[in-house]
Amino acid sequence: MTDLTSLTIAEARAGLASKSFTASELTDAHLAAIEAARVLNAYVLETPDRAREMARAADEKIAKGEGGPLAGIPLGIKDLFATRDIRTTACSKILGNFIPPYESTVTTQLWRDGAVLLGKLNNDEFAMGSSNETSCFGPVTNPWRRDGSNTTLVPGGSSGGSASAVAAQLCMGATATDTGGSIRQPAAFTATVGIKPTYGRCSRWGIVAFASSLDQAGPIARSVRDAAILMRSMAGHDPKDTTSVDIAVPDYEASIGKSVKGMKIGIPKEYRLDGMPAEIEKLWSEGADWLKAAGAELVEVSLPHTKYALPAYYIVAPAEASSNLARYDGVRYGLREGAKNIIEMYEDTRAEGFGAEVRRRVLIGTYVLSAGYYDAYYLRAQKVRTLIKKDFEDCFAKGVNAILTPATPSAAFGIGEKGADPVEMYLNDIFTVTVNMAGLPGIAVPAGKDSQGLPLGLQLIGRAFDEETLFSLGDVIEQAAGRFTPAKWW
Repeated sequence: MTDLTSLTIAEARAGLASKSFTASELTDAHLAAIEAARVLNAYVLETPDRAREMARAADEKIAKGEGGPLAGIPLGIKDLFATRDIRTTACSKILGNFIPPYESTVTTQLWRDGAVLLGKLNNDEFAMGSSNETSCFGPVTNPWRRDGSNTTLVPGGSSGGSASAVAAQLCMGATATDTGGSIRQPAAFTATVGIKPTYGRCSRWGIVAFASSLDQAGPIARSVRDAAILMRSMAGHDPKDTTSVDIAVPDYEASIGKSVKGMKIGIPKEYRLDGMPAEIEKLWSEGADWLKAAGAELVEVSLPHTKYALPAYYIVAPAEASSNLARYDGVRYGLREGAKNIIEMYEDTRAEGFGAEVRRRVLIGTYVLSAGYYDAYYLRAQKVRTLIKKDFEDCFAKGVNAILTPATPSAAFGIGEKGADPVEMYLNDIFTVTVNMAGLPGIAVPAGKDSQGLPLGLQLIGRAFDEETLFSLGDVIEQAAGRFTPAKWW
C-alpha cells in the first residue's frame, strides 16, 4: 500500500473517484510512512485516530457522491494553526500543552472540503527562523542529502516540517505560513512547490501571530497543480479577520496549462547579488529561457529599494512580534513559572518559555518601538516598505505580468552550520522578504539541482490577487524542469 503515498493530490482524487482505493487505505499508507520516518522529526504530534475517523467519513461521502474537492486527501498541518481539541504549541515551550477550544479558519475550510488530518507539523518557534532549528521539539531533517554524504541538512524554515513531510511523502500536502519567506524558502530546499498568497487572500484567524502585517497562510505541495487545488480551499473572505479581502476565489486549477504567450516577465537587476553562486545564476537564466520558449517576453526591470528590504523587514517583523508575543505571560494559558509576585511570574515565564531566537527578536522589537527610537527605526522602516511596494507597482504599471527571481541564495545547508551568526541566517531571506513587505503573491517552484544533487528553486512574484498567472507560469517551469524526489535513506 505504501506506493499510495507517491501519488499527487490530483492523482489521488482521480483514484478515489474511480474506487481504485479508499480514503481509509490512503490514510493508513500515510500513517505507516509517518511511523517509518520519525527520524526526520517532521511531525510534533500524530493524530492517527482522528485521521482514520475522518477518512471513514470521507469514504461514506464519496460512496454517496457527496465528497468535497479534497475528500479523503491526507494533509499535515503546521503547528501554528489552531486545531480544536488538538494540541497547538507554535513549537514553543511557553504554549506548553495548549489545547485550543476553536479551529482556525483555514483548517475549518480544509475539513469542510473533506481533507483528513494526519497530525501537526514542526516549525521554527513562533515561525521565527529560516532553518527549522529553533523549534522546542528539535530541528527537522531534510529528506534530501548531498550526493555521497550523510550530513543531515535543514529543510528551511519556518515551515520546515511542512516541506520535509511533503517531500518525504508523509502527507499529500501541508498548510504553511510565510512572514518573510517561510513557505517559499523551505519549498526551494526540498523540491516542493510553495505559494505565499497575496496578503488578505487567506484568513489569519486562528493562526498564532508572528508579525500581523506580514503573515500569510498558504500551501506546500508536490506539484503546481496540487498547490492550486489546496489554495482554492484555503482562500476566501473571513469576517473574523479584518485584513481578509472580500474577493471571489477563482478556480486556481483552471489556470494550469494555460498559455503564457505574450506575458511580460520582469528580471530585476537588483537581484544579481555580488558573490551569487554560478549555479543560482545559471538556474535563473534557464528559467527565463523556459518561459521565453513558452512564448513569454523577458524584460529587465528595476526594483531600486530592494537593498533596504532585509534591514527594514528585520525592524518591522520584530516590532510586531514583540507586540504580539506580549500576551504570553503565564496568566491565562501555557507555561507558568515563578510565583512570588506577578513581575517575577512574567519574567520567569518568558525567560523559561521563549527560546533564544524568539527572545532576540522580542528584544529588538521592543527596542525599535521604544521612546526615542520609534521614529529613527520603526517609522523609517515603514516608509521604506512603502517605497518597496511602489517599486513593484511601477513595474506592473509598465505591463509586467510577473517577476522571475531565484528563491534562495543557495541550496540547503547542514544542521548547525549557520547557527552562530544570526545575520548570516537572516540573509537566507534576501530574495523573499520584498514580497511580504509589498503584500504580493510569490510562488517557489523546483527548477534544478546544484552540483551536489540538492534541489534549487525559482520564485515568481505576481500582481496582487493574481495568483492564477503564477500557477500558469509555475506550471511552465515545472514541465520544463520535471519533478524531483529524494532517494529514501530513512
